[in-house]
Amino acid sequence: MAEFDYIIVGAGSAGSALAARLSEKQDSQVLLLEAGPSGRHPFLHIPIGYGKVFYDQRYNWKYHTNPEPHLNNRSIYWPRGKVLGGSSSINAMVYVRGHKQDYEEWNAVAPGWGWADVEPMFRRMENWLGQPREERGRAGPLGITDVTDQVHPVTRAYIKAASEAGIPFNPDYNSGDMEGACFFQITTKNGIRSSTANTYLKTVAQRSNLCILTGAFVTSVLFDGKTATGVSYVRGGKTLIAEAKREVILCGGAINTPKLLQLSGIGAAPLLNEMGIPVVIDQPHVGQNLIDHVGLELIYGAKVPTLNQLLRPLWGKAWVGLQFLLGRKGPLSMSLNQGGGFVRFDQGKGTPDIQLYFMPMSYSCAPKGKRPLMSPDPFPAYRIGFNPCKPESRGYVDIQSPDPFQPPRMQGNYLEAEKDRQIMIAGTRLIRRIVKMPALAAITDKEIFPSNTMETDDDIISVARDISWTVFHQCGTCRMGRDEKTSVVDEKLRVHGIGNLRIADASIFPSIPSGNTNAPAIMVGEMAANIIKNEALMKAKR
Repeated sequence: MAEFDYIIVGAGSAGSALAARLSEKQDSQVLLLEAGPSGRHPFLHIPIGYGKVFYDQRYNWKYHTNPEPHLNNRSIYWPRGKVLGGSSSINAMVYVRGHKQDYEEWNAVAPGWGWADVEPMFRRMENWLGQPREERGRAGPLGITDVTDQVHPVTRAYIKAASEAGIPFNPDYNSGDMEGACFFQITTKNGIRSSTANTYLKTVAQRSNLCILTGAFVTSVLFDGKTATGVSYVRGGKTLIAEAKREVILCGGAINTPKLLQLSGIGAAPLLNEMGIPVVIDQPHVGQNLIDHVGLELIYGAKVPTLNQLLRPLWGKAWVGLQFLLGRKGPLSMSLNQGGGFVRFDQGKGTPDIQLYFMPMSYSCAPKGKRPLMSPDPFPAYRIGFNPCKPESRGYVDIQSPDPFQPPRMQGNYLEAEKDRQIMIAGTRLIRRIVKMPALAAITDKEIFPSNTMETDDDIISVARDISWTVFHQCGTCRMGRDEKTSVVDEKLRVHGIGNLRIADASIFPSIPSGNTNAPAIMVGEMAANIIKNEALMKAKR
C-alpha cells in the first residue's frame, strides 16, 4: 500500500494540468492515475492523426448513448480519450476560451469563477504563437497556433462569404470579442499536437514527487465514514490501494467521474440500492445535468479543387507527408476544421447562439463507423456545419451495473428542448444563406448532403433528427454550486458532504461554455491547483 499527499484520478485535460501544478511544491507527493496507456503512437502527435484514433479502442473509451428519443432512437457515439492527455490527445484541437458571460453564469452559482477570475488562468495556460496581444498568454505550456497563413483557399472563400452575409471577420475570437467569422486557433506547436500530456506532463514527468501510473483503472474511492482516504485500482491484473494523506481529486471527465462516484457510494440512493452499493451519501445530482453541443453539417459539391483532391490520391498523400516531415507544415499539421465563427441572431450583448464550422473537404462516402480524414470523397466538396452554443436539453449518466468495467448508461436527450430545435432551423437557414453569397456561390456546385429539398421548418427538424450528432463536448454531470441541494461540488470543488474529495474536470461546469470545451477543462485544472495550494498555505499559517 502506497501513500501520497494527493491522488489524482485521470490524466486528461484537467488532471494533467493539475498534477503538473501541484507537484511544483516539492513537499507534496502526487500520484496521477490513468486508465489508458502513455500514448507514444504517432497518430496521437500528428495533428491530423485524430481521424485515426477516433475509433481506436487502445486510446478511446468508445462510449455509446442509449437510443436517443429525439434523434429517431439513434445511439450516438461518444469518443473519449483513454490515454495520457485524455481527450486533448484525440480531439480536433480547436481552442476556444468561451464567452465572458459564460463565466458570469458560473459566478452566479459559484462565486470566484467569473471572467475576472478565470481569464488569468487562460493566460497562464497559453503559449500563444500568433500576433502578440496583451490579452493572450505567451509563456504558458499549451501551444496555440494561428493557422491563418496555412488555410485552404476554399476556407478563405468561406470567410469572405460570411462577411458578405453580415458576419464580419474576427482575427482573434479569444481576445475578448467572440462574435464573427474566424480561422480556428488550434492546440499545436511547431506542427505537433499540444495535448496536456505533451505540454504539462512531458517536462515534469521526472519530478521525484510526481508518480504517474498508466494502465491504472480506478474502481472505487475509499472512505472512513464520510472522508475520502484513498482509492482502489487495478493494474496489471492486480488490485492495489493508494492512500491519500490530504485529498483525492477526481479528473475522469463528464462520464467517468460520475460513474466512479456512484460506484463508490455517492449518488442517488435509489440507484445505489438497486445496484447493491452501500450509500455513503445520497446525492441525486451526480450524473444529472449532462449538457452537450449537438451539431448538423451540410456538404456542398465544389467547382474548384478542395482538400479532397490533395488527400485522396497517393501522390497527394506523399506530398503532404513530405511537407510535414520537412517543415511540420501542410494539412497534416492542422485540424480540418479550419474556419468557423460565432453568431448571435438577435441584436445586443450576450453569448452567441451558434458556433460555425468549415472544413475544406468531405467524407460523405465513408463506410459507416469510419472517419477517414486521409481518404476523403473522390469529388471536390466542402463541409459547413454548426451547433447551438447554449442548448437547453439535458441528459444523464448512470451506472447500469456494480461492475466498474461496465460502461454506464448515457443519454444526451438531444433536441428535447424546443429552443434547441428552433436554433437548428435558424442555423441551417444561415448556412444556406452564407453558401449563396458571391464568394462561395462562385465555387459551389450544389448541396449534396443531406438534402437540397428540405425547405420547411418541419423538413429541417426531420433531417436534424436523422443526421445531427454530438460535437463531443459532454459536461455538467457533477455541476458546481454553493447550494448543495442543486449541485455536487462547491465553489472550491469540494464534494458536498464529503471530506478530502474534490472534482476538477468538465463535469463541474454549471453551464456549457459557448464553444469547444477543452480549453475550459484545462482551465479548471489550473484553477483547482490554485485553490488547493492557497488552502494549504492558509492552513500552514494557522
